[in-house]
Amino acid sequence: MSVSIPGVTSAYVPSSVTVHLGLPDENAENVTVSFLDYVKNVASSELYPTWPENALRANIYAIISIIMNRVFTEWYRTKGYNFDITNTTQFDQSYVHNREIYDTVSNITDQIFDNYLTRQDLQVPLFTTFCDGREVQCEGLSQWGTVNLANQGYTPYEILKYYFGEDISIIQDVPLRDPSETYPGLPLELGDSSPLVLIVQITLNTIATNYPAIPKIPNPNGNFNAETEEAVRVFQETFNLTPTGIVDKATWYRIRGIYIAVTDLAELTATAISLSDIPQFAPPTPTTPTTPTPPTTPTPTPEPTLAVVASRTQIVQYFLNVLSAYYASIPTVDIDGVLGPKTRSSLIEFQKTFDLPQTGIIDEQTYSTMYNAALGILETLPASAIALPTLIFPGTPLRVGSEGPEVYLIQQYLNYIASVLEGITLAEPDGIYGAETEAAVRSFQDFFGINVTGVVDQYTWNRIILIYRNLRFGNINGEITNGSNGTATS
Repeated sequence: MSVSIPGVTSAYVPSSVTVHLGLPDENAENVTVSFLDYVKNVASSELYPTWPENALRANIYAIISIIMNRVFTEWYRTKGYNFDITNTTQFDQSYVHNREIYDTVSNITDQIFDNYLTRQDLQVPLFTTFCDGREVQCEGLSQWGTVNLANQGYTPYEILKYYFGEDISIIQDVPLRDPSETYPGLPLELGDSSPLVLIVQITLNTIATNYPAIPKIPNPNGNFNAETEEAVRVFQETFNLTPTGIVDKATWYRIRGIYIAVTDLAELTATAISLSDIPQFAPPTPTTPTTPTPPTTPTPTPEPTLAVVASRTQIVQYFLNVLSAYYASIPTVDIDGVLGPKTRSSLIEFQKTFDLPQTGIIDEQTYSTMYNAALGILETLPASAIALPTLIFPGTPLRVGSEGPEVYLIQQYLNYIASVLEGITLAEPDGIYGAETEAAVRSFQDFFGINVTGVVDQYTWNRIILIYRNLRFGNINGEITNGSNGTATS
């Protein structure tokens, strides 16, 4: 059953936006400006008016999509703030109150202000991360890079696809309406019947996937029945609200906020994975087997390479996102392996929340505390609820005796693969590479025609992630090849 309620399940262009002139928790002024003025201000603060028109248009689409995402998800309001977005690039995008607006920027904004970016078959505005591309690098759009692409003849849409993937769409002619809270104004309770009740039921059932204590509501139909009342009551108990079983304003926004957080947790790789870059499954290229000769003397531990540092940073970013679903103070970050300003800020918030020195540095204390905290959350979730990031090989093969986050995550990959494919041994995630994990790795290697060593070297690591991605997010070629016997099953 499909339900569309303006402001709740569908995006709109707000007539005005409230901007916080500082960091989210900073005691700073809020200003309310028209949506058009906001977009023009940000574009004038972020861009150069002399840039090629196609570059300006691509950037303005991204700017519009970010504010649309913040308004649609009520990102800050579900966390108790009384504004829509901040003016800091650390969290959002630059806004300089009462600044001069460039004519070029103004004219383009007037033409496309009611357009935003999304993924195909979705309606949610895409949070189109961007940075300047010179002083700061990021996973999303490079502002200076758009200039180079425009000079090469790229259209605005081609520029956006270059940075955000082939599956993006531009939603046009989005309706303009006055901004309003999504809360319907009156509590929802036993006996009520409306599409809003159906939204609550569907949302609670989604949350219940990650919080099994919350009972799922059978056959959601928009009628606030006893099962719905019980699900609401347990939700309220779980999140420290008065357990009345009534959806009042506080409960409404807590449900909405947890839903946004949980769906982010279930789709952590949604913006980091482009299915078009997944190569076809095929047996590995045959190589001449060799017998390794163990070293006679221990080799010194090398200094961490850039790949090792990026791998550890990616794991930290993943754990920050997991924790952000349960701690409102910790913002989500991109899983890009770069310890940039947003990741440092989120890291500092984690350290503050867990009473650690607020350094923004990934030291051993921070790393182990974060691992243990995220582990406690992930252990409560079924494999089907956990979307794992695409991680860079950590630099050192994993074998019996290895311990830590890398082992835990590879066990999670294998655990999901084993739940889908018969013939792969289960490896219950505990972060310790023991005999059970070695058996799971051996069964994986045997299944896919890899030299059976029981050791996760770089090739095995990459194959585990590749198989996981295809099984979890869809095999674009429609088949899985069993490398051990050359047969394929649809």
